[in-house]
Amino acid sequence: MSTPSADPDPDDSPGLESGGGVRPGDTPPSEAGTSGLSHHEAKEPSKGLNRAIPVAIVALAFLFVLFLLVRVALLD
Repeated sequence: MSTPSADPDPDDSPGLESGGGVRPGDTPPSEAGTSGLSHHEAKEPSKGLNRAIPVAIVALAFLFVLFLLVRVALLD
């Protein structure tokens, strides 16, 4: 059992000449391509912001650990 081809048979396609060309005055089939994007692509953040976010997270973690150490030291 074979699967039928998804491509149309040129012999059955209307408006095509024997070599596959289009008769004068006929419009060729439209393409499925798109001329643009379907949605707006977000702009990449700047390199400075890409570096600043991890640095800020590490700094906050360091301050939190420092806070805990000072608190333990004051309780003794």
